[in-house]
Amino acid sequence: MIYEVRTYRLKPHGVPEFMQRFEEGYEHRRKFSEIVGIFHTEIGPLNQVIHIWPYADAGERERIRAESMKGPHWPPKVAHLQIEMLSEIYTPFPFSPTMATGALGPVYEWRSYAIEPGRMADVIDNWSAAIGERTKLSPLAVAMHTETGPLNRFVHVWPYASLQQRSEIRAKAVEMGIWPPQGGAGTLAAQENKILLPASFSPMQ
Repeated sequence: MIYEVRTYRLKPHGVPEFMQRFEEGYEHRRKFSEIVGIFHTEIGPLNQVIHIWPYADAGERERIRAESMKGPHWPPKVAHLQIEMLSEIYTPFPFSPTMATGALGPVYEWRSYAIEPGRMADVIDNWSAAIGERTKLSPLAVAMHTETGPLNRFVHVWPYASLQQRSEIRAKAVEMGIWPPQGGAGTLAAQENKILLPASFSPMQ
């Protein structure tokens, strides 16, 4: 299993039109394969749209993308709204759940870490030891690392019912001493996070 994460930075006020045009095109695209989620940023870098496509492997991705672009409906006509696009391929960590659809959020925290070169295996070990206790408090949507795109990047996504619930659960995890994972010293080069909200037609809500 791989995930293609496509991040678009849009011109100001471009998100509503982008979502409308994407949804119209997606009605034709989805017969080839479906997204697992599409979101826009609410907190963090604004005017970003992120959509996530699951594939069995790189070969399936190439085949499906080629087939889907033979018709007139895909890709959606959104170039006039875009400032830049980024495509990254991610592989889930061994302990990661498969990304599930349904009413998980509707608030999603997207945390992106740059890992020091050669330390990704340490991160996997540290998280594997701690994630079981942490997910008793709230579920993990996915934990994954880049195969293509900016290397040594680790992304983990957490759904919450609200920002208040996020704050309460994170505080409780620290108070209980179960989070963040132990052994992280020297593994992190940089950290970023953003809060995402799903589109009305996103399978993840």
